[in-house]
Amino acid sequence: MKFLRLAELYEQLDGTTKKLEKRDILAEFYKKCADTELYKAVVLSMGTVFPRGEQELGIAVGMIKKVIERVTGASNSEVVEKFKTTGDLGLAAEKLMEKRKQNSLARRELTIDHVFDNLRKLPTITGQGSQDKKIGLIAELLSAAGPKEARYIVRTALGQMRIGVAAGIVRDAIAKAFSQDAKEIDRIHDILGDFGKVAEMAKKDKLKAEMQVGIPLRVMLADRAADLKEAMEKFEKVAIETKYDGFRIQCHKNGNDVKVFSRRMENVTRQFPDIVAMVKEGVTARQCIIEGEALAIKAGRPQPFQTLSRRIQRKHDIERTVKEIPVQVNLFDLLYLDGVSYLNETFRERWNQLNKIISENKSFRLAEHLETEDFEKADKFYKKSLAAGQEGVIVKNLDAPYQPGKRVGYWLKVKSILDPLDLVVVGAEWGEGRKAKWFSSVILAARDKEKLVSTGRMASGFTEEQLEELTKTLKPLIISEEGKVVTVKPQVVLEIGYEELQKSPKYESGYAMRFPRLLNFRSDKSPEDCTALKEIEKIYNLQRGRK
Repeated sequence: MKFLRLAELYEQLDGTTKKLEKRDILAEFYKKCADTELYKAVVLSMGTVFPRGEQELGIAVGMIKKVIERVTGASNSEVVEKFKTTGDLGLAAEKLMEKRKQNSLARRELTIDHVFDNLRKLPTITGQGSQDKKIGLIAELLSAAGPKEARYIVRTALGQMRIGVAAGIVRDAIAKAFSQDAKEIDRIHDILGDFGKVAEMAKKDKLKAEMQVGIPLRVMLADRAADLKEAMEKFEKVAIETKYDGFRIQCHKNGNDVKVFSRRMENVTRQFPDIVAMVKEGVTARQCIIEGEALAIKAGRPQPFQTLSRRIQRKHDIERTVKEIPVQVNLFDLLYLDGVSYLNETFRERWNQLNKIISENKSFRLAEHLETEDFEKADKFYKKSLAAGQEGVIVKNLDAPYQPGKRVGYWLKVKSILDPLDLVVVGAEWGEGRKAKWFSSVILAARDKEKLVSTGRMASGFTEEQLEELTKTLKPLIISEEGKVVTVKPQVVLEIGYEELQKSPKYESGYAMRFPRLLNFRSDKSPEDCTALKEIEKIYNLQRGRK
């Protein structure tokens, strides 16, 4: 398939804001794809070349500017100026390509295979000269591209497609294209985490997904309860577990091969060789998928998430950080065991089987767990968790199955304070005076279904170290600039504490935070994991004693 067809699809999708129209456009496109083209077409239609969580291209704006300069012959100042006037490096590339003197007839036709394969090679290129090699691969694509194709190659490389195609639209488009049930498409995707594979199955009318050790599942999530009493009254039979303020992990063991995944389904095995060793030593089963929470520990006490995040982000000198920041793993669920899926088993059965295959030690252990209907015992357990420096407890329905990727109310979290908000940075403003080298304020957003809505500007509550880290993280993500204000790719999630939530017509969400402060950089969370607007509404009502 010519990449030009895909570029024309992107343009169609960009031309409407209506979700049903986007669904129909995609469905028609998927229907016309040959079997050999469908996988790549579906993944590329989402503006990426990897299923969610597998890998990231890691291409910065500066590198793309160099590519555009090389291919178009434009100077750096011309590229920068065009970027400023369009606010979009993809559009800048398109405009500059239109001026290119090269005869379009001399270009060979660009295919989706060529684009897909070249972009997939980028994360594998490391070491000396890697930047030049990456520039060469992208330049190869742009040299064969027309202006419109160049716009979308650049956007795909940067992860800034801007055509409003979220996972829900792709799910519904696959369902419509191949006459399948959208809920079943969703269920299969929760297990496989790859819409390309799901589309191939749907086309063949073979929607059956077997769990595979080594392929991460989307994790089940907890809802919020007003207090312990309310949470316990929701279920007939309950288990109460400590709520750890750590890093959610999913460990896959297949013989001597162990992989560790984050809640975003990212492979973090390399960053946690100590957890790999713990699983090899402490799990007696040959094959399994288990879940738990990793905590940074010092002198027997849990450390702030920010300490642990240094390990999550670490790409080099891993042995040293393993020694500097030791972790403790607290296991709480079993999803798969020796060829058998446990997703449809009750939590009671999953917990019992987990107990049978774990050999505990002080660093690798089962989560603190109590099964009781006695409120006094439960309350004592809750207070003990708080005294140990943990966040609170999770109340779980013992009779419930595990539903990947869902917040279905089978787990309820109970905390002593109002939940902090996990918000996405969508913009920032440069500071003044001695803070002129840093961003001094950020614009934050929450999730409202498949879009982001602003929840306010945070201009205080930062330390200088946090401002320095924030600036370093956000600079490569800048999409456009206007004066001192920049728009950034919505990728960085911050955990924000506050005194209270207030109604505010000033922001799109309808809410604002009073006295916000930065608690943590949540590198383990994606924009899809950030706080939902309905959760903000729930917290607002809880703080006023409403249900």
